[in-house]
Amino acid sequence: MAASLLRLHFHDCFVNGCDASILLDDTATFIGEKTAAPNLNSLRGFDVIDNIKAELETVCPGIVSCADILAVAARDSVLLLGGPSWQVEMGRKDSFSANKTEAENTLPGPNSNVATLTQKFQNVGISQRDMVILSGAHTIGKARCATFSSRFSFSGPGSSVLGDQEFIVSLQQLCSSGSNNTQVDLDLVTPSTFDNQYYVNLLSGDGLLPSDQALLGPDAGVVEALVGSYAADVDAFFEDFKAAMVRMGRLVSPAGNGGEVRRCCRVVNS
Repeated sequence: MAASLLRLHFHDCFVNGCDASILLDDTATFIGEKTAAPNLNSLRGFDVIDNIKAELETVCPGIVSCADILAVAARDSVLLLGGPSWQVEMGRKDSFSANKTEAENTLPGPNSNVATLTQKFQNVGISQRDMVILSGAHTIGKARCATFSSRFSFSGPGSSVLGDQEFIVSLQQLCSSGSNNTQVDLDLVTPSTFDNQYYVNLLSGDGLLPSDQALLGPDAGVVEALVGSYAADVDAFFEDFKAAMVRMGRLVSPAGNGGEVRRCCRVVNS
């Protein structure tokens, strides 16, 4: 579940800050973010967070927010797969609401180019450099064939220009069952290890998602140099990833609506 827990933290922080809004279930009178297009049938790990929260509530009730749990679980997931550790800043509050529309519009899509990725990250207060660093999280996890099938066409931008043709043919074979729900490792070389192989893959044209390989596309600009530096130096990537995760973990709601410590991460306190 490591990649899924890391992704939950990302998807939470991108929508109105790190406030555990991603964890709220829909009700008869409330629409959460779980059914937004980037999240629907994609996010996992909610039951893991539930179990952590339940255990914490028996020991120190009302103290640790669900948003803090997401941040710590993301850090520990990276560490347990061989990545770096960092000091997670605590004290976040859980939101009273969620924003499905914001989730639809804010989260970067798998077919984004560098300009779109940069703008999406900058919209929430994350620099282009940190965008490249945080993209390295795709060294673990999986993606459905539907998210990268646009690369199967060898004419026009986004396919043969952005990647190795032999690699793309191998992806076609993996997805040949006809199901867009077939899952493929984001990093086919070391899929269960948090390392810098993601960047090495990009240099070989073997980034899985179009938005990954776009970091070395014709409009990559200064991004290309960052990819090369992290491919060559795993320690540099780890140090910068730690700092970028701390910065992302500081994102707060622009509305400043306060918050609470939920007793159950799926619903606001009654």
